[in-house]
Amino acid sequence: MKKIDHIGIAVKSIDKALNLYKNLLELEVTGEEVLEDRGLRVVFVQVGETRIELLEPLNENSEISGFLAKRGEGIHHIAYAVDNVQEMINKSKELGIKPLSDEPKDGAHNTKVAFLHPKTTNGVLTELVEHR
Repeated sequence: MKKIDHIGIAVKSIDKALNLYKNLLELEVTGEEVLEDRGLRVVFVQVGETRIELLEPLNENSEISGFLAKRGEGIHHIAYAVDNVQEMINKSKELGIKPLSDEPKDGAHNTKVAFLHPKTTNGVLTELVEHR
């Protein structure tokens, strides 16, 4: 494990959320992407060595639409930077920690990512991030 890569926050509107992060806290927006295949608009805001990842659904089938409907806006996940996400998936299985998929997915900013089920990670959706 290298560091906390980012904290994902589910929001209904990134533009409204930036009022806090950009306008009030004066944090720098360091990237924006649309991940069509995952139904997400993503904006990163830098906070020291860590980033906040704002996640806005593009449609009702987005990866976070259900989360917003059930829980409302708030912390969605904590992401950790790792050297090799596939090795971490394999190791998690050996330790009885359930990955949500057996192989990494493409993530924002040219990364490979995998999520670990919150029922096996103390109630916190955990993301593993490998920067390419």
